[in-house]
Amino acid sequence: MIDRDQVRKVAFLARLELDEQEQERFTEQLGAILDHIAQLQQLDTEGVEPTARAIEMSNVVREDTLKPWQNREAILANAPARESDFFRVPRIMD
Repeated sequence: MIDRDQVRKVAFLARLELDEQEQERFTEQLGAILDHIAQLQQLDTEGVEPTARAIEMSNVVREDTLKPWQNREAILANAPARESDFFRVPRIMD
């Protein structure tokens, strides 16, 4: 179980200012979270393969091919700034 002093220490390290009510609420909430983690640690996971998702997923990708756009002027008309046939963007490096 976590106590109020530990909550104050974590808040200090995180540069959070908590009032008395918040300290009490977070003490209860963090205690509940840590209790739940303790329950999960009791599960037998021997033989369970690690995974990032509960179900298999695959990404459908297509080949990236260059296709010139027929109406370049229509695209450039939406640009906030342009220079000749190009978008003009703010300089980000000197």
